[in-house]
Amino acid sequence: MDLRIFIEPQQGASYERQLAVARAAEDAGFDGFFRSDHYLRMGPGDPSPGPSDSWVTLAALARETSRIRLGTLVTSATFRLPGPLAIAVAQVDAMSGGRVELGLGAGWFEAEHTAYGIPFPSVEERFDRLTEQLAIITGLWGTPPGESFSHDGRYYQLADSPALPKPVQRPRPPIIIGGAGPRRTPQLAAAYAAEFNAAFAPAEVVGQRFARVREVAAAAGRDPADLVYSTSNVVVCAKSDAELARRAERIGREVDELRTNGFVGTPEEILAKLATFGPDGAGASRIYLQVLDLADLDHLDLIAAEVLPHV
Repeated sequence: MDLRIFIEPQQGASYERQLAVARAAEDAGFDGFFRSDHYLRMGPGDPSPGPSDSWVTLAALARETSRIRLGTLVTSATFRLPGPLAIAVAQVDAMSGGRVELGLGAGWFEAEHTAYGIPFPSVEERFDRLTEQLAIITGLWGTPPGESFSHDGRYYQLADSPALPKPVQRPRPPIIIGGAGPRRTPQLAAAYAAEFNAAFAPAEVVGQRFARVREVAAAAGRDPADLVYSTSNVVVCAKSDAELARRAERIGREVDELRTNGFVGTPEEILAKLATFGPDGAGASRIYLQVLDLADLDHLDLIAAEVLPHV
Protein backbone atom coordinates (compact mmCIF):
# COMPACT_ATOMS: atom_id res chain seq x y z
CA MET A 1 0.00 0.00 0.00
CA ASP A 2 1.46 3.37 -0.93
CA LEU A 3 0.81 6.70 0.77
CA ARG A 4 0.38 10.05 -0.92
CA ILE A 5 0.10 13.56 0.50
CA PHE A 6 -3.01 15.53 -0.45
CA ILE A 7 -3.45 19.25 0.31
CA GLU A 8 -6.26 21.81 0.07
CA PRO A 9 -4.47 25.06 -0.86
CA GLN A 10 -7.70 27.01 -1.40
CA GLN A 11 -7.85 27.16 2.41
CA GLY A 12 -4.88 29.55 2.30
CA ALA A 13 -1.52 28.60 0.81
CA SER A 14 0.95 30.45 -1.38
CA TYR A 15 2.91 28.68 -4.09
CA GLU A 16 5.97 28.82 -1.85
CA ARG A 17 4.11 27.00 0.92
CA GLN A 18 2.92 24.31 -1.51
CA LEU A 19 6.45 23.92 -2.84
CA ALA A 20 7.81 23.42 0.68
CA VAL A 21 5.26 20.66 1.34
CA ALA A 22 5.89 18.98 -2.02
CA ARG A 23 9.64 18.94 -1.44
CA ALA A 24 9.21 17.69 2.11
CA ALA A 25 6.89 14.92 0.89
CA GLU A 26 9.36 13.89 -1.79
CA ASP A 27 12.33 13.94 0.58
CA ALA A 28 10.37 11.89 3.13
CA GLY A 29 9.62 9.13 0.65
CA PHE A 30 5.90 9.57 -0.02
CA ASP A 31 4.70 8.28 -3.37
CA GLY A 32 2.72 11.33 -4.49
CA PHE A 33 1.84 14.97 -3.87
CA PHE A 34 -1.69 15.86 -4.91
CA ARG A 35 -3.75 19.00 -4.52
CA SER A 36 -7.37 19.94 -4.79
CA ASP A 37 -8.61 22.10 -7.66
CA HIS A 38 -10.76 24.78 -6.03
CA TYR A 39 -11.06 28.55 -6.34
CA LEU A 40 -12.71 29.43 -3.02
CA ARG A 41 -12.02 28.75 0.62
CA MET A 42 -14.50 26.46 2.33
CA GLY A 43 -15.72 27.54 5.75
CA PRO A 44 -14.80 30.58 7.83
CA GLY A 45 -11.32 32.01 8.07
CA ASP A 46 -8.88 34.26 6.28
CA PRO A 47 -8.97 33.42 2.55
CA SER A 48 -5.62 35.07 1.79
CA PRO A 49 -3.48 34.78 -0.21
CA GLY A 50 -6.35 33.53 -2.39
CA PRO A 51 -6.64 30.58 -4.73
CA SER A 52 -3.89 29.21 -6.92
CA ASP A 53 -4.54 27.49 -10.21
CA SER A 54 -3.85 23.78 -9.87
CA TRP A 55 -2.21 23.18 -13.24
CA VAL A 56 -0.09 26.33 -13.10
CA THR A 57 1.08 25.17 -9.68
CA LEU A 58 1.75 21.61 -10.81
CA ALA A 59 3.72 22.86 -13.81
CA ALA A 60 6.03 24.75 -11.49
CA LEU A 61 6.30 21.82 -9.08
CA ALA A 62 7.16 19.56 -12.01
CA ARG A 63 10.39 21.53 -12.42
CA GLU A 64 11.10 21.76 -8.68
CA THR A 65 10.79 18.04 -7.88
CA SER A 66 12.33 14.94 -9.40
CA ARG A 67 10.61 11.75 -8.23
CA ILE A 68 7.23 12.26 -6.62
CA ARG A 69 4.00 11.74 -8.57
CA LEU A 70 1.94 14.92 -9.08
CA GLY A 71 -1.76 15.43 -9.74
CA THR A 72 -5.21 16.68 -8.81
CA LEU A 73 -7.96 15.35 -6.58
CA VAL A 74 -9.81 16.47 -8.55
CA THR A 75 -9.93 18.93 -11.41
CA SER A 76 -13.46 20.12 -12.11
CA ALA A 77 -14.71 19.61 -15.66
CA THR A 78 -16.57 22.93 -15.36
CA PHE A 79 -13.32 24.92 -15.06
CA ARG A 80 -11.60 24.21 -18.38
CA LEU A 81 -12.42 23.24 -21.93
CA PRO A 82 -11.28 19.68 -22.67
CA GLY A 83 -8.89 20.55 -25.51
CA PRO A 84 -6.86 23.12 -23.55
CA LEU A 85 -6.94 20.84 -20.48
CA ALA A 86 -5.49 17.97 -22.53
CA ILE A 87 -2.73 20.32 -23.74
CA ALA A 88 -1.95 21.57 -20.22
CA VAL A 89 -1.77 18.11 -18.65
CA ALA A 90 0.35 16.74 -21.49
CA GLN A 91 2.73 19.68 -21.15
CA VAL A 92 3.05 19.27 -17.38
CA ASP A 93 3.61 15.55 -17.92
CA ALA A 94 6.53 16.38 -20.21
CA MET A 95 7.85 19.00 -17.78
CA SER A 96 7.84 16.41 -14.99
CA GLY A 97 9.40 13.62 -17.01
CA GLY A 98 6.19 11.60 -16.96
CA ARG A 99 5.00 11.96 -13.35
CA VAL A 100 1.54 13.49 -13.77
CA GLU A 101 -1.90 12.02 -13.02
CA LEU A 102 -5.23 13.65 -13.82
CA GLY A 103 -8.07 13.42 -11.36
CA LEU A 104 -11.19 14.67 -13.14
CA GLY A 105 -14.69 15.16 -11.77
CA ALA A 106 -17.99 16.84 -12.56
CA GLY A 107 -17.59 19.71 -10.07
CA TRP A 108 -19.83 20.35 -7.08
CA PHE A 109 -18.97 23.61 -5.24
CA GLU A 110 -21.43 26.15 -6.63
CA ALA A 111 -20.12 29.10 -4.59
CA GLU A 112 -16.69 29.08 -6.26
CA HIS A 113 -18.35 29.14 -9.67
CA THR A 114 -20.45 32.14 -8.66
CA ALA A 115 -17.45 33.92 -7.15
CA TYR A 116 -15.36 33.69 -10.32
CA GLY A 117 -18.01 33.79 -13.05
CA ILE A 118 -17.87 30.12 -14.03
CA PRO A 119 -21.12 28.58 -15.35
CA PHE A 120 -22.57 25.93 -13.05
CA PRO A 121 -25.12 23.81 -14.91
CA SER A 122 -27.34 21.10 -13.47
CA VAL A 123 -25.76 17.94 -12.06
CA GLU A 124 -26.99 15.96 -15.07
CA GLU A 125 -25.36 18.37 -17.50
CA ARG A 126 -22.15 18.44 -15.46
CA PHE A 127 -21.90 14.65 -15.72
CA ASP A 128 -22.70 14.79 -19.43
CA ARG A 129 -19.91 17.32 -19.90
CA LEU A 130 -17.53 15.21 -17.81
CA THR A 131 -18.30 12.19 -19.98
CA GLU A 132 -17.54 14.14 -23.15
CA GLN A 133 -14.38 15.61 -21.65
CA LEU A 134 -13.05 12.17 -20.81
CA ALA A 135 -13.75 10.97 -24.35
CA ILE A 136 -12.03 14.02 -25.83
CA ILE A 137 -8.97 14.07 -23.59
CA THR A 138 -8.28 10.35 -24.00
CA GLY A 139 -9.05 10.65 -27.70
CA LEU A 140 -6.56 13.48 -28.20
CA TRP A 141 -3.84 11.67 -26.26
CA GLY A 142 -4.54 8.38 -28.01
CA THR A 143 -4.58 9.65 -31.59
CA PRO A 144 -1.55 8.23 -33.45
CA PRO A 145 1.10 10.80 -34.44
CA GLY A 146 0.40 12.30 -37.83
CA GLU A 147 -3.34 11.66 -37.57
CA SER A 148 -6.10 14.05 -36.53
CA PHE A 149 -8.92 13.87 -33.99
CA SER A 150 -12.50 15.10 -34.33
CA HIS A 151 -15.44 15.03 -31.93
CA ASP A 152 -19.01 16.09 -32.60
CA GLY A 153 -20.73 16.07 -29.25
CA ARG A 154 -23.59 17.86 -27.58
CA TYR A 155 -21.36 20.27 -25.68
CA TYR A 156 -17.98 20.13 -27.44
CA GLN A 157 -17.01 19.99 -31.10
CA LEU A 158 -13.45 19.46 -32.32
CA ALA A 159 -12.57 19.31 -36.02
CA ASP A 160 -9.32 17.92 -37.43
CA SER A 161 -7.27 18.58 -34.32
CA PRO A 162 -3.59 17.62 -34.68
CA ALA A 163 -4.01 16.09 -31.20
CA LEU A 164 -0.78 17.59 -29.93
CA PRO A 165 1.16 17.72 -27.70
CA LYS A 166 1.41 14.10 -26.64
CA PRO A 167 2.07 13.29 -22.98
CA VAL A 168 5.29 11.50 -22.08
CA GLN A 169 3.44 8.62 -20.41
CA ARG A 170 1.99 6.18 -22.89
CA PRO A 171 -0.69 5.38 -23.66
CA ARG A 172 -1.60 8.31 -21.39
CA PRO A 173 -1.17 9.72 -17.89
CA PRO A 174 -3.28 7.83 -15.34
CA ILE A 175 -6.81 9.19 -14.95
CA ILE A 176 -8.40 9.13 -11.50
CA ILE A 177 -12.17 9.14 -11.10
CA GLY A 178 -13.91 9.13 -7.75
CA GLY A 179 -17.20 9.72 -6.06
CA ALA A 180 -20.17 8.16 -4.36
CA GLY A 181 -22.65 7.82 -7.21
CA PRO A 182 -23.83 4.25 -7.79
CA ARG A 183 -24.34 4.46 -11.56
CA ARG A 184 -22.54 7.01 -13.70
CA THR A 185 -19.37 7.31 -11.62
CA PRO A 186 -18.60 3.55 -11.71
CA GLN A 187 -19.39 3.50 -15.44
CA LEU A 188 -16.92 6.32 -16.12
CA ALA A 189 -14.30 4.68 -13.92
CA ALA A 190 -14.69 1.38 -15.78
CA ALA A 191 -14.43 3.12 -19.15
CA TYR A 192 -11.63 5.63 -18.57
CA ALA A 193 -9.91 5.41 -15.20
CA ALA A 194 -6.65 3.88 -14.09
CA GLU A 195 -7.71 4.52 -10.49
CA PHE A 196 -10.97 4.80 -8.58
CA ASN A 197 -10.96 6.92 -5.43
CA ALA A 198 -13.59 6.57 -2.71
CA ALA A 199 -12.95 9.46 -0.34
CA PHE A 200 -14.03 10.61 3.13
CA ALA A 201 -16.12 7.60 4.09
CA PRO A 202 -15.90 4.75 6.63
CA ALA A 203 -14.08 1.59 5.59
CA GLU A 204 -17.26 -0.41 5.08
CA VAL A 205 -18.68 2.26 2.75
CA VAL A 206 -15.41 2.52 0.84
CA GLY A 207 -15.44 -1.26 0.40
CA GLN A 208 -18.98 -1.13 -0.95
CA ARG A 209 -18.03 1.54 -3.49
CA PHE A 210 -15.04 -0.51 -4.62
CA ALA A 211 -17.27 -3.57 -5.01
CA ARG A 212 -19.70 -1.61 -7.17
CA VAL A 213 -16.91 -0.42 -9.47
CA ARG A 214 -15.56 -3.96 -9.77
CA GLU A 215 -19.02 -5.18 -10.68
CA VAL A 216 -19.51 -2.52 -13.35
CA ALA A 217 -16.01 -3.03 -14.76
CA ALA A 218 -16.57 -6.77 -15.09
CA ALA A 219 -19.93 -6.22 -16.79
CA ALA A 220 -18.22 -3.87 -19.25
CA GLY A 221 -15.62 -6.50 -20.11
CA ARG A 222 -12.78 -4.93 -18.18
CA ASP A 223 -10.73 -6.86 -15.64
CA PRO A 224 -11.52 -5.17 -12.28
CA ALA A 225 -7.95 -5.89 -11.20
CA ASP A 226 -6.73 -3.41 -13.84
CA LEU A 227 -7.92 -0.56 -11.61
CA VAL A 228 -6.11 0.89 -8.61
CA TYR A 229 -8.50 1.36 -5.66
CA SER A 230 -7.76 4.26 -3.34
CA THR A 231 -9.25 6.35 -0.56
CA SER A 232 -8.58 9.73 1.04
CA ASN A 233 -9.04 11.20 4.50
CA VAL A 234 -7.61 13.80 6.86
CA VAL A 235 -4.55 12.78 8.86
CA VAL A 236 -3.44 14.08 12.25
CA CYS A 237 -0.58 12.15 13.81
CA ALA A 238 1.03 12.78 17.20
CA LYS A 239 2.92 10.90 19.90
CA SER A 240 1.01 12.43 22.82
CA ASP A 241 -2.53 13.59 23.59
CA ALA A 242 -1.30 17.15 24.10
CA GLU A 243 0.43 17.22 20.72
CA LEU A 244 -2.63 15.69 19.08
CA ALA A 245 -4.87 18.36 20.60
CA ARG A 246 -2.55 21.12 19.37
CA ARG A 247 -2.51 19.78 15.84
CA ALA A 248 -6.28 19.37 15.80
CA GLU A 249 -6.77 22.91 17.10
CA ARG A 250 -4.54 24.34 14.38
CA ILE A 251 -6.87 22.97 11.70
CA GLY A 252 -10.04 23.94 13.58
CA ARG A 253 -11.19 20.41 14.32
CA GLU A 254 -12.09 18.41 17.45
CA VAL A 255 -10.02 15.36 18.32
CA ASP A 256 -13.04 13.14 18.96
CA GLU A 257 -14.58 14.04 15.60
CA LEU A 258 -11.28 13.48 13.84
CA ARG A 259 -10.84 10.06 15.45
CA THR A 260 -14.21 9.07 14.03
CA ASN A 261 -13.76 10.49 10.56
CA GLY A 262 -10.02 10.49 9.82
CA PHE A 263 -6.64 8.85 10.24
CA VAL A 264 -5.94 10.28 13.66
CA GLY A 265 -3.93 9.41 16.77
CA THR A 266 -0.53 7.93 17.51
CA PRO A 267 1.41 6.28 14.71
CA GLU A 268 0.23 2.91 16.01
CA GLU A 269 -3.41 4.01 16.01
CA ILE A 270 -3.09 5.37 12.49
CA LEU A 271 -1.51 2.14 11.24
CA ALA A 272 -4.40 0.18 12.73
CA LYS A 273 -6.92 2.47 11.04
CA LEU A 274 -5.11 2.30 7.71
CA ALA A 275 -5.24 -1.49 7.89
CA THR A 276 -9.04 -1.41 7.90
CA PHE A 277 -8.92 0.37 4.53
CA GLY A 278 -6.05 -1.63 3.06
CA PRO A 279 -5.91 -4.77 0.91
CA ASP A 280 -7.06 -6.99 3.78
CA GLY A 281 -9.84 -4.56 4.73
CA ALA A 282 -11.83 -2.37 2.36
CA GLY A 283 -9.43 -3.16 -0.48
CA ALA A 284 -7.45 0.05 -1.01
CA SER A 285 -3.89 -0.24 -2.27
CA ARG A 286 -3.32 3.52 -2.14
CA ILE A 287 -4.24 6.11 0.48
CA TYR A 288 -4.15 9.90 0.20
CA LEU A 289 -3.41 11.56 3.53
CA GLN A 290 -5.11 14.96 3.60
CA VAL A 291 -2.71 17.35 5.35
CA LEU A 292 -4.44 20.58 6.34
CA ASP A 293 -1.72 22.42 8.32
CA LEU A 294 0.84 23.13 5.62
CA ALA A 295 3.18 24.98 7.97
CA ASP A 296 3.77 21.91 10.13
CA LEU A 297 6.45 20.04 8.21
CA ASP A 298 7.40 18.16 11.40
CA HIS A 299 4.05 16.43 11.02
CA LEU A 300 5.13 14.99 7.66
CA ASP A 301 8.43 13.89 9.15
CA LEU A 302 6.65 12.03 11.95
CA ILE A 303 4.34 10.20 9.54
CA ALA A 304 7.27 9.37 7.29
CA ALA A 305 9.31 8.00 10.17
CA GLU A 306 6.64 6.13 12.12
CA VAL A 307 3.89 5.21 9.63
CA LEU A 308 5.28 5.08 6.09
CA PRO A 309 7.82 2.27 6.67
CA HIS A 310 5.10 -0.07 7.99
CA VAL A 311 2.52 0.05 5.17
